[in-house]
Amino acid sequence: MPQSNSPLTNVAANDFRCNVGGTRGVAGKCPVKAGGSVTVEMHQQPGDRKCGGEAIGGAHWGPVQVYLTKVPDASKADGSTGWFKIFSNSWSKKGKVGDDDNWGTRDLNNCCGKMDVKIPSDIPDGDYLLRAEALALHTAGQAGQAQFYVSCYQVTVSGGGNASPATVKIPGSYSANDPGIKINIHAAVDNYIAPGPKVYAGGIEKAAGSGACSGCEATCKVGTSPTAIAPSGKVTSGDSGSDAAAETPADTAAEPEQCLASAYGQCGGTGWTGCTSCADGFSCKAVSPPYYSQCAPGS
Repeated sequence: MPQSNSPLTNVAANDFRCNVGGTRGVAGKCPVKAGGSVTVEMHQQPGDRKCGGEAIGGAHWGPVQVYLTKVPDASKADGSTGWFKIFSNSWSKKGKVGDDDNWGTRDLNNCCGKMDVKIPSDIPDGDYLLRAEALALHTAGQAGQAQFYVSCYQVTVSGGGNASPATVKIPGSYSANDPGIKINIHAAVDNYIAPGPKVYAGGIEKAAGSGACSGCEATCKVGTSPTAIAPSGKVTSGDSGSDAAAETPADTAAEPEQCLASAYGQCGGTGWTGCTSCADGFSCKAVSPPYYSQCAPGS
């Protein structure tokens, strides 16, 4: 699991692969079947998998994308091998401004932090790192301010084929000035293309807001059939052995009793009615004025 719920902002850093400390694997690997699915699970704080609050709160709208990289041994891999994208739940138009549109992270919230991801049926058997990425665009009006929440999971695929998907390097495939990364979603958004390469032909590209929660998104319970512990979260599998669920922290939480926004949580901005004070060590700063303020380190 990532060392904290702080976002990544430097798309050129090696930490962008699997988050801070993500080069160190563990012995556990999650078995998955080619053509089956895994369910990535993301929540605001480590250990909090409750459905009562938003999975990623504070109007952190943006796409959710998933990559794979083939490795000799997932427990020893550092993510320096080539990656291919297998899933993207990005954006679709709904409101007058981007904040009101459909986004992958909005779908994630609607499904208690869960998102089903198909494993391509034709990829070779063996070990992979699976990289889940949620991009928050609420502060992305300036280069280097978009917030990425990334975790990698160790999986072993069986029952696959002999395809050889084209790959990209991470870092290397994103630029801070990419139109899908540097964007003001507080104004009208008429078109949005998520960063990175196109989704591999055997994967899934889903339009945000296109359907209700289904499969494990709707039915899986916390703690069902644990099979392995990956370096970035708890992993469970369903009856078929092809479903997995893992938790990834996002960046906001509210404590109604004291009304303190947590680290990197929203604390102000146009129309904001929530907490305006921050947890110890953080202060409320305007990061996309006048639309958005969040709790940032310092006083």
